[in-house]
Amino acid sequence: MELVWATEDFLIAGSSYPGSPILLWDTMESCVPANDFVRHYLLRGSIGSKKSWPSIGRALYDFFSFLQAHKLDWRDVDRGEAKSLLAAYRDYSKYECKLATTTIRQRLYYICEFYKFAQKNEWISRLPFNYEERRVKRETGFLGHLDASGGKAIANDIMPRNPRTLPKFLALSEVKALLGAAENPHHRMMIKLGLHTGLRREEIATFPLAYVFDPTKALKRKRNIEIRLDPGDGHGMLTKGSNPRDIFISANFMSELYRYVVQVRGERAALSTTQQKPLFLNKFGERFASDGKGLDRIVSTIGKKIGIAVHPHMLRHTYATQTLVALQRKDGGINPLVFLQRQLGHSSIQTTMIYLHLINELVESAVLAYDDELNDIFGAV
Repeated sequence: MELVWATEDFLIAGSSYPGSPILLWDTMESCVPANDFVRHYLLRGSIGSKKSWPSIGRALYDFFSFLQAHKLDWRDVDRGEAKSLLAAYRDYSKYECKLATTTIRQRLYYICEFYKFAQKNEWISRLPFNYEERRVKRETGFLGHLDASGGKAIANDIMPRNPRTLPKFLALSEVKALLGAAENPHHRMMIKLGLHTGLRREEIATFPLAYVFDPTKALKRKRNIEIRLDPGDGHGMLTKGSNPRDIFISANFMSELYRYVVQVRGERAALSTTQQKPLFLNKFGERFASDGKGLDRIVSTIGKKIGIAVHPHMLRHTYATQTLVALQRKDGGINPLVFLQRQLGHSSIQTTMIYLHLINELVESAVLAYDDELNDIFGAV
């Protein structure tokens, strides 16, 4: 079994899909069922995001390689054995390959979608898995088809249970140490943008220069400034799913961004012969890769200086957790979760609710901060 990636010459219905996965048997013949599945969803636009193509390709490649190595037929859904093909693959991935549960779940998700496609095309008589009722937490897990209600959900029975792991975030003391260790002003400002807004790494990498302005010259002074992140406005902004959204940035931080543009960014911009749209540029004066992977190395290297394992997405978790704590302490007439959902660009509020669990770790410091505020108030009376 071979997994290759399409070039620009590979056309489907007259359109080119470079980078899409193609599965070949050892004879170099097309693995027709798997490739038809991919083509179908590419044309429908259901897997239009190129980020998912490698995961889909690897999942199908790994499954069909497993079948080939064990001389199994993917169509043998009525094998008359205790374990179905998918259950056997799941256990092989777990016990023989020692894959992480999240990786197994992701691969099984795509494989199950392949079998649904096969059943719809009448290639198989039934699905090699069933559904069962499971108790789940209120927040949804990896599977989009889980319909949580009353603490229960209908789940695919071959899926290993999703381990409940909470995202990691930085304490305020760690934030201070991280910024102190960021000697490069460009790197420090990228970290600050992540901490102030909760943007994803690709959103930080493509955040347009055009979005930054001097707030002191605005006709109407505001404490918080609303910015439209719009991939369709021609400034090169990228968001997940290319969905536009509005975020808020404090006027103070916008002033800081503007000073960075006026006083610092120009030095790097002068290194390039072309005008660059993103706010942040690399050491050659060019834009970072649009997926933002270059930020991983920058942030992790700075974290190592102070003994903290940190990555760009942790800045997002830090923003979300600390903001939720602050919003819950104040009655500003807004729903903290709804605000945070919109700021982060979550399609479901269930995803945002994970941060409710994280704020328990901040209870002690939040109570102490509130106590200090009361002492200040009483001391002034």
